Amino acid sequence: MTEYCLVEKTDHIMTVRMNRPDRLNALHSLANAELGEVFDDFAADDDMWVAIITGEGRAFSAGNDLRHHAEGGERIPMPRGFGGLTSRFDLTKPVIAAVNGVSMGGGFEIALACDLIIASEKALFALPEPKVGLAALAGGLNRLPRQIGSKRALGMILTGRHVGAEEGERLGFVNQVVPHEELMATAVEWANQIKACSPLSIRASKDVVYRSLDSASLQESMQAKYESVTAMAKSEDFVEGPMAFAEKRAPNWKGR
Repeated sequence: MTEYCLVEKTDHIMTVRMNRPDRLNALHSLANAELGEVFDDFAADDDMWVAIITGEGRAFSAGNDLRHHAEGGERIPMPRGFGGLTSRFDLTKPVIAAVNGVSMGGGFEIALACDLIIASEKALFALPEPKVGLAALAGGLNRLPRQIGSKRALGMILTGRHVGAEEGERLGFVNQVVPHEELMATAVEWANQIKACSPLSIRASKDVVYRSLDSASLQESMQAKYESVTAMAKSEDFVEGPMAFAEKRAPNWKGR
């Protein structure tokens, strides 16, 4: 049972809805720690291949719950970071952010920590921390320049300005903008396209992409050894894929 989010698991897809709509899904440490446990469970569950995270109500997440802090609310450690994702660097399963509205500060950092961002036409993004004397230290200052380049990122970071979904797509951090009522169906469609591929191939691909970005050179990244690739090559699915192709049928992926 969860208190600050709604979790549904069906057909290899886990959907997580941040559930503090009265505060625009602003998250305190208790909610962040709970989301960390939810994504720990996702990582460990062999039957879950793709995750989607979104928000209940009219916001994705307004970020850090400053009101909770001001009121002296309880604080606990959150080792996996904001939304249980921003300090998680070992998750090779793909996560999709379905951004349904306001995605500010820590909320935007959650989305940036996901592998794909599908945005409602109502989505609004910003890292406004400098406007209140803070900085986006849950990965926003690190991930956004890597994803869209330093000049474009600094154009958002140094002004704290709001960016709509269509501009986010032009800047390069949004994969697709859709009508608001089509958001979740589109996110599930993306998840189903991923799910049609071999789970271990997907995990190896994600792992190599991110680790390559941290390598000093292209040659180094291509010559590195990846445990995820070894696991893929030793799997039953590694045999099933070519066999299904040769037999002209859909593969029966087992994720092992």
